[in-house]
Amino acid sequence: MKILIVNTYDKGGAANACLRLHEGLLNENLNSKVLLKHKRKGVVNTFEYDLKNRTFISKGVQKILTLINIVFKKQRRKMLEERPNGLEMFSFPESRVDITKSELYKEADLINLHWVSDFVDYKSFFQKNTKPVVWTLHDMNPFTGGEHFEEIYFGMNNSGQPNLRVNNIKEKEIAEKHLSLKENVMKNVNNLTVVAPSMWLAEEAKQSSVFRNKDIYCIPYGINTDVYQPRNMEYSKSLFKVPMNKKVILFVSDSISKERKGFKYLSEAIKNIDRDDVILYAVGAKKSNDAHLNNVVYLGEIKDELMMSMIYSMADVFIMPSLMDNLPNTVLESLLCGTPVVGFPVGGVVDMISTGQNGILTDEISSVALRISIINILNSLTSFDRNKIRENAVAKYDLKVQAKAYLNLFNTILNTKKDKI
Repeated sequence: MKILIVNTYDKGGAANACLRLHEGLLNENLNSKVLLKHKRKGVVNTFEYDLKNRTFISKGVQKILTLINIVFKKQRRKMLEERPNGLEMFSFPESRVDITKSELYKEADLINLHWVSDFVDYKSFFQKNTKPVVWTLHDMNPFTGGEHFEEIYFGMNNSGQPNLRVNNIKEKEIAEKHLSLKENVMKNVNNLTVVAPSMWLAEEAKQSSVFRNKDIYCIPYGINTDVYQPRNMEYSKSLFKVPMNKKVILFVSDSISKERKGFKYLSEAIKNIDRDDVILYAVGAKKSNDAHLNNVVYLGEIKDELMMSMIYSMADVFIMPSLMDNLPNTVLESLLCGTPVVGFPVGGVVDMISTGQNGILTDEISSVALRISIINILNSLTSFDRNKIRENAVAKYDLKVQAKAYLNLFNTILNTKKDKI
């Protein structure tokens, strides 16, 4: 069985999840290869797409398309410029790349799409494709008009609650066109299976106009449990010069500035916790603009997984204040390190946190509810068994569990194809 995993990048949250699955499949002795548009890492059996295989057209047709594209690009540029800073990206379904020309595609028995924006051309790929496809969702973009998360909130009011977001008219118009394109493409696709890592994303896909008639499964992410495991808390704290009498609250995100990640809710909650033994550590690419936070240490971007396991292990509690999320890798990593989690009751976070067992789900999305839950967990840390937290996480999120689930799905799909022949 030859599997080709397709992803745009080899860095970022979706890429990490994609490459972890690749590692798990290789460990199951499966012939797995990864096709990337942008390759930066030296992961075994990963290959960068040869851009010489891009789709080329005649000069006459090119001239006409160029004129059309000028109009479209102006509309798109204006729409993107009007989107508020802090929103997740909005991407388009077109690409000049034709992955069906790749030798890796031609030799594969099954294609496993992942995060493929600006890489796989939605329309032409599914028109040309002759192989079974499993599409692993990492966000909502494959079945929306362009948003990767349909963010219903933007900003926070004076009461610490989220403001409803209002979309601009141009964005709605462009999104409707793209959604119509995806709907029309999928009407004629009968060799696609969809996999979502969380029950929330699976349900969103089922309810969508694009995937509502497709087979949809839920297979949670898997992580190497040998890397993410509890480390000695005192030693881990000493590495980062954390006083032993301090309670460490941890926040991790690829970008602290993203609205969806909810850092402003955490900063507001921390500001109103009247304790001098609490210190917040934040891992992420950008600092927050919250100048009122005194007991906060920004560690910047950390790529080393062993170092991250020590950071999780030094924390008394990990905070996941996302307003919308799939199945956050950071929560899985924290649980595997035995660290309890506080989060809003949204998306796949609900799949992972059981209040009183491995953390606390807040009563609502607000900085006040988050503050109350943080105080409650800090006052009851001894009631959380960190070994038990890890044990339960390993049972659900071990890379072996995920890889075997995918292997079973791939076998079922390919055997069904043989039966039809």
